Amino acid sequence: MFVALERLLNLDDGYRQVFQLQGRSLLLLVVEGRTLLLENRCPHQGAALDKASVTAGVLRCPRHGIEFDLASGRALNAPCASLVYLPVAYDADRVGIDL
Repeated sequence: MFVALERLLNLDDGYRQVFQLQGRSLLLLVVEGRTLLLENRCPHQGAALDKASVTAGVLRCPRHGIEFDLASGRALNAPCASLVYLPVAYDADRVGIDL
């Protein structure tokens, strides 16, 4: 089942929005032309990532400063689990997720 999150025409670089879906907080963002959907929580201690800074493909957690490579999801400066990505799905003029 496809669940639409956003219209494609709204997805410009820098786009960032949090969605609540089935009890999970998800973060949809566009970085360097890539649309990413991930759990809105740092794998280190669960801090929300919607206020994280993003520079040159690196997301920096606002709570403890752990940096993650957005291409791989791996932590760069601390021993930590990787970001949890979800597959992005498309239907007509919408982006979302298949459940």
